[in-house]
Amino acid sequence: MTALWPAAEQDALRAEAIRWLAARTNDGLDALTSEEIAEFTFGGGSFRLMDPQRGIRKPRQFTAALSIRTTYCPEGAERPYEDDMGPDGLVRYKWRGDDPNHPENRALREAMIHRAPLIWFWGVGQALYKPVFPVYLIAEEEAQQQFVVATDGLQHLQQTTSPMEEVLRRYLRQETYRRLHQPVFRSMIMRAYESSCAVCQLRHSPLLDAAHIVEDRHERGIASVRNGLALCKIHHAAYDVGILGLTPELRVEVRADILDEVDGPLLEHGIKKLHGQPLMVVPRRRADRPDPELLQIHYERFRAS
Repeated sequence: MTALWPAAEQDALRAEAIRWLAARTNDGLDALTSEEIAEFTFGGGSFRLMDPQRGIRKPRQFTAALSIRTTYCPEGAERPYEDDMGPDGLVRYKWRGDDPNHPENRALREAMIHRAPLIWFWGVGQALYKPVFPVYLIAEEEAQQQFVVATDGLQHLQQTTSPMEEVLRRYLRQETYRRLHQPVFRSMIMRAYESSCAVCQLRHSPLLDAAHIVEDRHERGIASVRNGLALCKIHHAAYDVGILGLTPELRVEVRADILDEVDGPLLEHGIKKLHGQPLMVVPRRRADRPDPELLQIHYERFRAS
């Protein structure tokens, strides 16, 4: 029987795992394959950060869970466990089965009680995961058989009637959404567009963004591959402010007044020469290509600007 590690050693492994993942993912920008995740070592030996078969990883040496995993789900398919957002804007992670005393559910409960930092491996492709870290379990909803997940900061806030505390809570909820959903959305988009700008083919990952076709505050602005484009930072900004538009037929248009403007080589070659050109990078899978209806919504606003 494997002995439990001292609490300090468990904490040291969690901290080292988070540092290692930050370095391997370009500070959270990139996804990792299962094989890459398996390369983690601690104390001179290999140590599994993710359970390849189960959603919850609780090492025998630990008192609480180390990581959770969400299975990759192609567009239109259903996951066996549907982790979802609650009415408070925070994400939920489902129990293993329906037994509250299942060892894996107890391991999650221990992580919640002790506010232990977890790693969430979110599937964004076959054997491809976006690690989100650290995340915390801040509450349990037994009736719904799930835990409430937050990112760093919100786990320390207590329920109070202070208006300032409520402002901070709302901000941290928004941060939780951004830090949990945006990295996963980015990884799905980069995978679909092979880490290239759809407009100019730039392939430097730190200079690429996952852009929403229709912004997420719009009723149809979900974080879906079909509502996304891989764009370099210049073309993302140009798209968002209406300098550059995209037709439902995937052709680039440049606003008329910009076409008439005389400026330096970046505007001339990086913006104006794109007018009328087709996208240079389109996802191979039809299911990953931009939704024409969403493109039409944005294109109509571009034409009206």
